[in-house]
Amino acid sequence: MHRLRLRFPDSGGEARQAGAALILLGVAALAGVLYEFNAAMNEVAYWDMRIASMDRRMQRTITPQSPSRHVSPVVRQEVRQEVRQEVRQEVRQEIKKANGVMNEIDLPWGALFDSVEYASSHDVALLSLQPDPSGRTMRIGGEAKNIPAMLDFVGALEREPVLRDAHLLKYEIKRDDPYRPVIFSLVASWT
Repeated sequence: MHRLRLRFPDSGGEARQAGAALILLGVAALAGVLYEFNAAMNEVAYWDMRIASMDRRMQRTITPQSPSRHVSPVVRQEVRQEVRQEVRQEVRQEIKKANGVMNEIDLPWGALFDSVEYASSHDVALLSLQPDPSGRTMRIGGEAKNIPAMLDFVGALEREPVLRDAHLLKYEIKRDDPYRPVIFSLVASWT
């Protein structure tokens, strides 16, 4: 009977290298998460400061610190109303901005991207996606290999359950390109 000579891998040098690489990757991911967390906390602190500042301004308009004896109560009341209106307009503008950000965050991004990705083929390259939360529409720009590929893409978007009313806004054949691709722009609504 012949003797077997088994050769085992070295004492885990490759495993140590892989472990070290995973640790470095984990540390990098942790640093990224901590950076994002810090940015979010700074934004929260900023908005807390803004709200506190507006509260102080409102408090000053309601109870002035040193009322003048020479100003009539009617003038004081008018000044208070003007300051209140300014503060209210500023608050309304801030609320409008915050609502705009919330509308963009609340978009069904996953469903929209999945629908567009499922409808696209290797003959169509997407160049832009521009959602409009207020109108619940999405403008899509792309380039197709030819007109039938572009029309197939529009038809596939129409068949998607999330999107509806997909229609072309414009298209143009690139005559200077030897393959003559079609650049197009379309709009689709989402449900």
